[in-house]
Amino acid sequence: MDNRLNLRLVVFDVDGTLIDSQHNIAAAVADAWRAEGLTPPGAEKVRRNIGLPLEEAIAALIPEAEREFHLHLTDLYKQAFAANRQRADYVEPLYPGVLEALDWLEANDYLLGIATGKSRRGLDAVFERHHLRHRFVTVQTADDAPGKPNPGMLLNAMQETGAEALRTSMVGDTWFDMQMAANAGTRAIGVDWGYHDVSELKQAGALRILSAFAELPGAVADL
Repeated sequence: MDNRLNLRLVVFDVDGTLIDSQHNIAAAVADAWRAEGLTPPGAEKVRRNIGLPLEEAIAALIPEAEREFHLHLTDLYKQAFAANRQRADYVEPLYPGVLEALDWLEANDYLLGIATGKSRRGLDAVFERHHLRHRFVTVQTADDAPGKPNPGMLLNAMQETGAEALRTSMVGDTWFDMQMAANAGTRAIGVDWGYHDVSELKQAGALRILSAFAELPGAVADL
């Protein structure tokens, strides 16, 4: 019997799904824009692009600029975010119920993975802050594959673990996550506490919408 048939993989987005980072992201964007004498984009516009690779998100916030300037703003953003992370009042909380949901999945022999638009360095900082690295058997970042909704990160995760697409669930808060899951042939589970509207998640292919992490065990078991 093919052992892959017994593998069950749950892959998580990070920003807006596991951690609430929108205020820190918006603050770093504002710092980068002000450094160039620009008026920062509104928080809603920033939220719309969280989850994309950083350069792509920056470009979407100022599409009229040349790529060289996008790269410059990207560097300024990285510097601002790194500086803000050292502040004593820096907060980047896990959403309620994250640890309990991960505990249940691990106890029931699910493999856990990450697929995020963050860089490896940014994700490592999250892992260190919340002591999460040991939880995940596959970790895919913007450094490893094309950005969402390209299926590359999910395909990499399945290849690394041996899990098949129909035994893999992607949990995320944006339509990018849901479309990535559809493109990879996996199950898509949306969350309603993140940065995109539920209607967008459903339109992009979400099979279930969670209102709390306590609902995740039932959702992955059903799917």
